[in-house]
Amino acid sequence: MYYYNSSKSYLTWKTFMEKSMKNKKQPSLLGGAMIIAGGTIGAGMLANPISTAGVWFLGSLLILIYTWFCMMSSGLMLLEANLHYPTGSSFDTIVKDLLGKGWNILNGLSLAFVLYILTYAYITSGGGITEGFLNQLLSSEQSAVEIGRSSGSLIFTFVLAVFVWFSTKAVDRFSTILIGGMVISFFLSVSGLISSANADVLLNSATSQDTQYLPYALVALPVCLVSFGFHQNVPSLVKYYNRDAGKVSKSVFVGTFIALIIYILWQLAIQGNLPRAEFVPVIEKGGDIAALLAALSKYIQTDYIALALNFFAYMAIASSFLGVTLGLFDYIADLCGFDDSKAGRTKTALATFLPPLLLSLQFPYGFVIAIGYAGLAATIWAAIVPALLAKASRKKFNKPSYSCFGGNLMVYFIIIFGVLNILSQLAMQFGWLPEFKG
Repeated sequence: MYYYNSSKSYLTWKTFMEKSMKNKKQPSLLGGAMIIAGGTIGAGMLANPISTAGVWFLGSLLILIYTWFCMMSSGLMLLEANLHYPTGSSFDTIVKDLLGKGWNILNGLSLAFVLYILTYAYITSGGGITEGFLNQLLSSEQSAVEIGRSSGSLIFTFVLAVFVWFSTKAVDRFSTILIGGMVISFFLSVSGLISSANADVLLNSATSQDTQYLPYALVALPVCLVSFGFHQNVPSLVKYYNRDAGKVSKSVFVGTFIALIIYILWQLAIQGNLPRAEFVPVIEKGGDIAALLAALSKYIQTDYIALALNFFAYMAIASSFLGVTLGLFDYIADLCGFDDSKAGRTKTALATFLPPLLLSLQFPYGFVIAIGYAGLAATIWAAIVPALLAKASRKKFNKPSYSCFGGNLMVYFIIIFGVLNILSQLAMQFGWLPEFKG
């Protein structure tokens, strides 16, 4: 049987039906963008206003936009290289073939360290919030319930791990719900802050204290880089969109741009209400949310803001957990050669979730020490390696199906960005950079 149209072309009924079904099942652009945005917005949210207090609002805008552009571009370079390899190939396969064993070992260690550390961080944070929420929910006036931090971490990990084990589509759907909740709670918490933002505070024009900004720029750069880490999800989206480079590149752009807008609004909300000099006690406590709210309470009412921020933090942690572990899941499957069967995905899930979960149960408060080195490792696999992959793939393959904009000039631009971040982080470790202290 044939299907005939007015242009005198025809298709077999089978081919027509296959194409129709394929079109119906094509994942939406929104889903991919939500995976990228959900994986990006998280750990850096509360750290950004603290780390950029030295350069203040206008300086932070420049650094955020510069970092967003470079990280978005490096993600597209990774996409370009990924498309030369079979669907499902992740960093291990691509880096080993294009850059050799040495770079692959360095990149593998960097990638695994960052993703496992972030997974550990989200389990400890999410487990603590889950514990508090369930204790409050299950307790009554007659009896108090204490489920414990370990139980909170186990529940948080198991529930979200099921979505990752099930499929990328499940992560897409749940991430979309979480991002929607994040947006609502975010705007509930910051709408009042934005409306009360003071131009004099925002521009730091009403103070005669430290008015230097440029010396603190390099200190802010590495934290902003970690805030735009999404590259572990690029191979997952290549598989999800069936190698449709247009859909993946648009998802990367839209998802990271959403994160950029939210970060800018957050900077406006915080740095428009809390004077630059008042960041001193917040910085001393490592950017703790309670310290930030206490400092803000001197200038505005924060009761309802605290409630909205708690909801926002929980959904941000959950969506980031899904985005990070999805990329780690696919990387481990590629590295270990686990297939996509139920048994294969179970093996991958155990390798993905069990190590950080056990670490979290053993050391529920040890994240701060390890996270200081995560930025250095992230620079290698999220900036320098993608740029080198794009350069090497252009030499090896003649006709790419997709090519990142900017040519080789953009490749060197991203490498310089990565080197600048590494130098900044090393200088910070050795105490060679000035730190803003109010």
